[in-house]
Amino acid sequence: MQEPVIGDVWGEMIRDAYAVRTGVGPRPLAGGRVPRPVIEVIERDDGLINGAPADHYLDEPADWQPHDHRALRLCRGQVLDIGTGAGRTAIELQRRGMAVTGLDTSRGAIDIARRRGLRDVVATTIDAYAERAATKYDTFLLLGNNLGLLEGAERAPVFLSALAKLAKPGARIVAQGTDPYGTTDPVHAEYHRRNRERGRIGGQLRLRLRYRRLATEWFDYLNCSPEELARLLDGTRWRLTSIDLDDKPYYLAVMELIESPI
Repeated sequence: MQEPVIGDVWGEMIRDAYAVRTGVGPRPLAGGRVPRPVIEVIERDDGLINGAPADHYLDEPADWQPHDHRALRLCRGQVLDIGTGAGRTAIELQRRGMAVTGLDTSRGAIDIARRRGLRDVVATTIDAYAERAATKYDTFLLLGNNLGLLEGAERAPVFLSALAKLAKPGARIVAQGTDPYGTTDPVHAEYHRRNRERGRIGGQLRLRLRYRRLATEWFDYLNCSPEELARLLDGTRWRLTSIDLDDKPYYLAVMELIESPI
């Protein structure tokens, strides 16, 4: 069996979802044909495969989850939307007159964010951006479950240090995460147990995304409890100041910058 090609899965998927929704794109739909569904395939390292429609990455605020609306009310000042994708939340902040920058590693997704009207968008990693950016931020957004970008115990301090370099005094992180441990699914419970036996966080996922003939490299993505998040912040310049649990198992975490000692 032929292995998938490593490529910009996010970019290709979002471009096609945008073309299906609008009829405009690099591969416009033929007139009169029913468009094929655009499905994001998530493959886990234990063999579990899930799929979901990708259209929700283009959702307007009327279709958002309640925690998305609550998260935007927590934004202040200059905002960096990390993992902006097609610009779902950054565009809404821009509409509200806020200064917002979208950041993503997918050039294809960023192309669609620009087409949708996002003015300030950057294609790079957070590490590279922290080394060269002149702008400092008051709010860092990690929505769409992007608290997962902490990856695990080794990566989290590096990621959080990059945000601290980009932070103004009093800055905050507003992040949406998922507590994975309320599940009764034995497949997930076994995965959590296996992770812990290997010295990993129970909800630490090893994934790759697939779309048509493309795949990403394998990467870590973190689902963790609020208690595990608090432990990951130990020794960093961030402290957990609030947890919104109104939409369990999803939650909103607010973390605020600790000023450097004199």
